[in-house]
Amino acid sequence: MRTNPRAAALCVVVAGLVMTGCATPKPLPTDVEQGEQAGRSERGARSGLFKSIPVGERPAAPDFAGSTVDGGSVRLSDYRGQVVVVNAWASTCGPCRVESPDLDRAQRELKAWDVQVLGVSTDASRPNALTFQRDLDLSYPSLHDPGGKQFLKLPGGLVNPQILPFTLFVDRAGRIAGAVQSTVTEEDVRSVVTPLLEEEG
Repeated sequence: MRTNPRAAALCVVVAGLVMTGCATPKPLPTDVEQGEQAGRSERGARSGLFKSIPVGERPAAPDFAGSTVDGGSVRLSDYRGQVVVVNAWASTCGPCRVESPDLDRAQRELKAWDVQVLGVSTDASRPNALTFQRDLDLSYPSLHDPGGKQFLKLPGGLVNPQILPFTLFVDRAGRIAGAVQSTVTEEDVRSVVTPLLEEEG
């Protein structure tokens, strides 16, 4: 039986989109032209999902705060002066489980350079979120935010909080410098935070 190359390629693309998030695929709030340019770059199409915000246009990040999945307390503003990588996840999200070890490596490797990873679990069940954190031996704290209610404070169009995972990058001054509505790797984190570390707080 002959295989249609275009049909095969389409299947690969569709499969990739399905693996990207844990919800019904919807148009991502990213710039199409940026995505096309990224598709021609060495880093590939995934980098096109990063939505960068120019310094003068960055909105203040909401002060996400509350109890952590392990019963502690955390507040985003506690990390003012550092670059913070805020990652939204859920224990039932397969791509979240895939990217979490990379985020943990980024936390361990970049902590000395004033980078802090802060997870936000949208699990309704705290025990499920805690099991996820312990199973993956995550070294960074995760705020317990059932249903992702705190993300309702985000500026419209930045991310779709119903699609997980997504990651926000907060600069030293507590402003949102960009977002990714997709999984991220340790390399992705490094590429985004490196220029942010060079900015004045």
